[in-house]
Amino acid sequence: MLRTSLALLFGFVTCSISLADDAAVDWTELLSRPILEPDQPWREVQEFTATRVPSMPVVETRLQWELYVQDMRQRTFDEVIFRGEAAVWRDYPLTVEWMGDIDGGEGYIIRKLRFEAVPGMWVPALLYEPTNLTGPVPVSLAVNGHDSAGKVADYKQIRCINMAKRGMLVLNLEWFGMGQLSTDDFYHYRMNQLDLCGTSGIAPFYLAMSRGLDILLQHEHADPARVAVSGLSGGGWQTIFISSLDERVTLSDPVAGYSSFTTRAYFTSDLGDSEQTPSDLATTTDYAILTALRAPRPTLLTFNDRDNCCFAAGHALPPLLEAARPIYRLYGKLDSLAAHINHVPGDHNFEQDNREALYRMIGAHFYPGQEFDAQEIECSAEVKTAEQLNVPLPEANAGFNTWAQRLSANLPMPLEETEAGTNRQLLHDTVHSHDLTVDGVEPLAAELVGDMQVSWLKLRIGEWTVPMVDIDPGNCTKTVVLIADEGRRSQGELIASLVAEKTRVVAVDPFYFGESHISQRDFLYGLLVHAVGERCLGIQADQVGAISRWLVSTDQAESVTIHAVGRRTGLIALVAGALETEAIAAVHASDCPPDLDWILKENLGVHQAPELFCFGLWQHFDPSALAGMMGEREVTVGE
Repeated sequence: MLRTSLALLFGFVTCSISLADDAAVDWTELLSRPILEPDQPWREVQEFTATRVPSMPVVETRLQWELYVQDMRQRTFDEVIFRGEAAVWRDYPLTVEWMGDIDGGEGYIIRKLRFEAVPGMWVPALLYEPTNLTGPVPVSLAVNGHDSAGKVADYKQIRCINMAKRGMLVLNLEWFGMGQLSTDDFYHYRMNQLDLCGTSGIAPFYLAMSRGLDILLQHEHADPARVAVSGLSGGGWQTIFISSLDERVTLSDPVAGYSSFTTRAYFTSDLGDSEQTPSDLATTTDYAILTALRAPRPTLLTFNDRDNCCFAAGHALPPLLEAARPIYRLYGKLDSLAAHINHVPGDHNFEQDNREALYRMIGAHFYPGQEFDAQEIECSAEVKTAEQLNVPLPEANAGFNTWAQRLSANLPMPLEETEAGTNRQLLHDTVHSHDLTVDGVEPLAAELVGDMQVSWLKLRIGEWTVPMVDIDPGNCTKTVVLIADEGRRSQGELIASLVAEKTRVVAVDPFYFGESHISQRDFLYGLLVHAVGERCLGIQADQVGAISRWLVSTDQAESVTIHAVGRRTGLIALVAGALETEAIAAVHASDCPPDLDWILKENLGVHQAPELFCFGLWQHFDPSALAGMMGEREVTVGE
């Protein structure tokens, strides 16, 4: 290979740097020179995700809308929520254990209970039951957000007490990771361990709420025509999620809890955690569409003017109303869609002003024509302690990691003895590969450093810009594409040893790594990538494969070796090698364990490595299986 090949190919000027014989190359400086523009990866992932969010359908009649809703709701259940073992969980019989009653306050008692959201996964709850009930009464599911107090949070207790004092049955539900369930096994970012095993991590969240409604509606005094759900923040997300998809919910009040996926792409404060951004949800729906799905049922959208957490009214609310109002208008029920913006205190809250807005909504729609006072009833003396509201739970309460270990016991399933192309297609589909190509090359600079030609380039690959540093010592017999968990700048010592062996090194930072790191709330964008139906692992492997094919197609190499440093990029290299059968001659992923059980043993969460939690990957593929797909080519795994 001619050492001036890149200079001749792209027409940029090289300049020689004369070094004394004993001078050392400053690898850190050479590898750290910026190639991308500031925040370029962040801007690109914003655009990548936002453009994939489904828009509201154009409908002119209620029939058109209802046909769309029927299909969309079913697809969301089948393709998002109830995949894998979750389809079995869905049909699991409701198991409830009542754990005794305590005095609440004037007019109600508190009944303690626990139930299984999924087999072995127990959720504590409190039923606020009015005394001297007669006839059917409204019921309400009270959910909470990311509050360590969980079901004991004072603002939540006050809401439950006030509804109970107005004659409603209220179920105060504990949330995974909060209150009594604040354990490592229920940490939300570990729900993606279930995704890795091919079972929807979002399913336990949905089933916990759905079974909560079951419990309420089994009460002899429950009125199925008057069913409310309300919650703050993550509880606001729970509220819109269950209220839109479960048609039993007749009144909904999500408080400061969600925005459209399109909004989230550009407002980093709104980027949701794992449960709010489940894999593939945005392939079937968007939160703006889910809001419209509430029509014609009463819905109160509550947001805060100066929210210091997320979902501030100014940017979160308008797109939701824009989507929902035309559908409510189709039903002639525009007055059933209401919005409330809190100004005092105006921050992230479900305090008295927001609670009284809920009471007014309940009065208008559950007690029409009746005398109903929406002013909050003073009840601070009736707020209980965590000890008083504690619900005994089984010692072995199965959370996300526990269930993931059960699901993974027999994974990966053996690949069929069939043509290699069939399994390659299965891998292609699992990582959502798009067979990307290098569509543009922008050379930035080149220097002769001693006997090496060092070039800095931007590669345009699909919708991504990938930084590349090419180190060519001349008279090379081998080309290595180098990727590393810590980015290219960390690999000076390895590159020095490779070029000493007359190996050309193409050091790149694929999506999410090194200079391609997302500068703002990185892993939450990783979740959003998965939500819009793509996979971080697929993007990364596609970029490595595209670079390999480009090097071969432009006669810069006969074939390439992928050298990965780190467990994460090791998996990327193996996927790229299994998918690309011609340009990639060898893969060295010596830091990558031969299986994936280390993810569960170390109890990793998606916040630590988004690409590892590719939905369903472990069902058929682990590093050993990927290495096997490379056939006679050279591959090193975990050595």
